[in-house]
Amino acid sequence: MSETDPAKTKRGLIAARLREAREMTGLTQGQVAEMLGLHRPSISEAEAGRRRVSAEELSHLAEIYGVRLSWLAGSEDEDSDQQTDRLKLAARELAKLKPDDFERLMRLLKRIRAEEGPSR
Repeated sequence: MSETDPAKTKRGLIAARLREAREMTGLTQGQVAEMLGLHRPSISEAEAGRRRVSAEELSHLAEIYGVRLSWLAGSEDEDSDQQTDRLKLAARELAKLKPDDFERLMRLLKRIRAEEGPSR
């Protein structure tokens, strides 16, 4: 299989989305493996693109991570739907912050936007 093989490219996309969704939910590979009844290396291998993930596993992972199966499976392009999933994942992380940390983060975001100027 060459690097441009569509199946290999698709597996890499799925692997990247699996890792991104898991990290954004704050779960460890071990926790996810336990939820699926697998061993932790199975999750590690899937996130590295070295293990195929069954349709049933993908469906369960989409439920665990709170994202659409089609996005997780790499069926959707980079579009507003993906942004919606990323925003949902980010919102979950923000909800975990202590009020003082949330306020610090908001001040930091305002400074970043101010430094970027009106061009954005």
